[in-house]
Amino acid sequence: MEDIYNERLVIKSFDIQDVVFGEKNSISDHRLTIDKEISNKIGKDEVLVKKVDIDIIYPHRHDIYVNSIMDIIPISTKALGKIGEGITHTLTGVYVMLTGITEEGRQFNDCGSSDGLLKDHLMLGRPGTPAPNDFIVRINVTVQGGLPFGRDLTLAAHHTADEFVDKLRHVLKNLDAAAADERHEYYNIRRPGRSKVVLVKLIAGQGAMYDNIVLPNEPSGFAGGRSIIDMGNIPIMLTPNEYRDGAIRAMT
Repeated sequence: MEDIYNERLVIKSFDIQDVVFGEKNSISDHRLTIDKEISNKIGKDEVLVKKVDIDIIYPHRHDIYVNSIMDIIPISTKALGKIGEGITHTLTGVYVMLTGITEEGRQFNDCGSSDGLLKDHLMLGRPGTPAPNDFIVRINVTVQGGLPFGRDLTLAAHHTADEFVDKLRHVLKNLDAAAADERHEYYNIRRPGRSKVVLVKLIAGQGAMYDNIVLPNEPSGFAGGRSIIDMGNIPIMLTPNEYRDGAIRAMT
């Protein structure tokens, strides 16, 4: 029997060669411009978020101090369809890095914390991490002090970071698809009569810093996704294209 090709996913990438602050969010001529006032426009709905700082870390300049690294987030968005199918626009050459701290200076995860010199705590050039030549947009979220660490603080930081990335997604979503630097096409392929292969991925769901969001609205996003903890840590099935398209947002 012939192979069956279902759920086509097209990923179009736009290469970024410079990142600057400016008057508004924009993407043009391989340059990402970030609204210089954006840190004052996000996190307003999160009562636990007390301050947001955003800066740009340039390639090969990783000898700087950072607070606990909570996530590395690609800048990707659905231009058409839902997670796992349709068209996804993504930026290459730049990532968003979420770091966090409390008002009194407590790191988010002091047990095995990743605060310190960035060059010592971030493995570059690995799947899901920036390459040495990539730009990193750091969003540092300061949350309310005097509280025990729990899911509420972690979720507030991640929600604020997603709000920031969402403003960039809005620009990325509307880019001319013909201007993409690369185009990749994927299918979920079914092969009737042949052996089935299932990959089992173990993800964390203990609580606080150990959670995962599944099937958000946007690739590697936060909004619209469901916590693996809230689902009772039950197994779920994902297609290869859903996984490839950012169906799991790790919050560890």
